[in-house]
Amino acid sequence: MQRRQNSVEHWYFARSIAMNVLSAALSAALLIPASTLAQTCASNCGARPVQFVPGQPVQLEMVNRTPRTVEVEQINRTNPIALLPGQTLQLDRNFGTEPNTSVAFWDTTTLSVRAVVSQPQPQTLRIEIHPGQSPGDRSVYIQNDGRVTVF
Repeated sequence: MQRRQNSVEHWYFARSIAMNVLSAALSAALLIPASTLAQTCASNCGARPVQFVPGQPVQLEMVNRTPRTVEVEQINRTNPIALLPGQTLQLDRNFGTEPNTSVAFWDTTTLSVRAVVSQPQPQTLRIEIHPGQSPGDRSVYIQNDGRVTVF
C-alpha cells in the first residue's frame, strides 16, 4: 500500500512540474511580440552580399569618410595613392578581371579604419573607408567566385 501511495505521489509531482513548465512556456510566448518569432527571409533578410560575375570588369570606387589621409594600393597593380578626407576616387575600370584580386588601405597616422563595401551599380564596387576600432580592416578581396570579402 505504501509503495502504491509513493507511486501516485511521484506521478502527481511530475505532472505538477510538467504543468508549471508548460504554463511558463505559454506565458513567455504570449509576452514575446509576434515580430520576434520565426520569420521568412523575405521579411527580414538583411543586406544582400556584394558579389560580381567572375572575370567581368569591375569599376573600383574608393571614398574616404575619415578626417585623415588614407592610402590605397591595388596589390600588384598600383603604388600607394593618397586619398584625402572626403575624397572619392575612381581607381580602376578593370578591377576584378584577374582572379583573387585585392585592394589594401591604411590610415597614414596608423589609426584603425573600417571598410563598408557596396554595389551601387551592377559593375561598380564602392569601398567607403570610415574611422574604425582596433584591429580594423586592411583590405578588400574579390575571390575567384566573385564574392567580396573585407579583411
